[in-house]
Amino acid sequence: MVRVLLGVAGAVIVLRSFSSVLHSLVIPRPTRSGFSRFVQRAVLELFRLVADRVPTAEGKDRVLVPMAPVAIVVTLLSWLVSFMVGYALLEAAVSQLGVRDALIESGSSLFTLGFASGNRATLNAIDFCAAVTGPIVIGLQVGYLPALYGAYQSRETEVTLLQARAGSPPWGPEILARYAQVDLLDSLTELFRNWERWSAGVSESHTTYPILIHFRSPKAHRNWLIALLSVLDAAALRLAFNPSQPQAEVRMALRAGFVCLRELADIEGIPYNPDPHPGDAVRLDYEDFLRGVERMSAQGYPMERTPEEAWPQFRGWRVNYEDLAYQLARTVEAVPAPWSGTRRRAVTFHAPLTPIDRRPVG
Repeated sequence: MVRVLLGVAGAVIVLRSFSSVLHSLVIPRPTRSGFSRFVQRAVLELFRLVADRVPTAEGKDRVLVPMAPVAIVVTLLSWLVSFMVGYALLEAAVSQLGVRDALIESGSSLFTLGFASGNRATLNAIDFCAAVTGPIVIGLQVGYLPALYGAYQSRETEVTLLQARAGSPPWGPEILARYAQVDLLDSLTELFRNWERWSAGVSESHTTYPILIHFRSPKAHRNWLIALLSVLDAAALRLAFNPSQPQAEVRMALRAGFVCLRELADIEGIPYNPDPHPGDAVRLDYEDFLRGVERMSAQGYPMERTPEEAWPQFRGWRVNYEDLAYQLARTVEAVPAPWSGTRRRAVTFHAPLTPIDRRPVG
């Protein structure tokens, strides 16, 4: 009976480990793997414990940079250990091997070392399965990395391009202010069109590979989530202040953006209201809104409505994404930025500065 229980336990561990590998590395759609999810959460929490003791945003970023890559490596090691334990239990169930000898036997086969061999038919069958499992799992993990880093590079390219348009860290009013400063307001539709496509790409890649959500940008003052939030705020401001301007691309960018945030929230287990009302309250207060409007006005951004008239319109658009963005920003410890909510630990932030419009003379 004991050997039967060992065999059942071993089979369950091996099958669950295979399921986790398939869901994490092979199936090209958002799926849930409880095992890899648990391992990665544990690694993320350990890094956060250290980061919470660092007082500056730059220091926190340095601590958190290796967090996601380490989580990937630990997940791979956890899979291999789980397979070794599972196959060891199966070998103990069909032979007279003790636990220690069974672990040596399964480890020898899993890592294709071949120094241990029971030389018995039942053990050899399990050894062959273990010997195939090790290279397959490692090979899948290695093959998974190019897709992962390709999606990361695609995400960060657009975020880097936004730096000249939105400052660092990015801010919605700063986008409109800089476009007005250099007479590029007619090109805003192109910006929103690009970010509609960006949102779709991030939604697809970051739900298929959820660890990408925790990959940080190459620079401490940049962050993909804050960049998206700034574009959504710029779109909401454009709709609120300029009702006579073309709205199709702006609204589609808004829609794609908050749909992306909702899908990421589903992956992270963050609750949200799926159907907010335009009259619902937002956490951004009116005084902060006026400071953003002042930045736009100082650079000559044209406004068809007064701030008092535009505020209800802006709030009605922002209610679709504000809470989601704030919760995700806390989850990923995004760089502190204006209009982006609070973080798990209080840190200071600086609003981006609008560059002086210097041009050659003559």
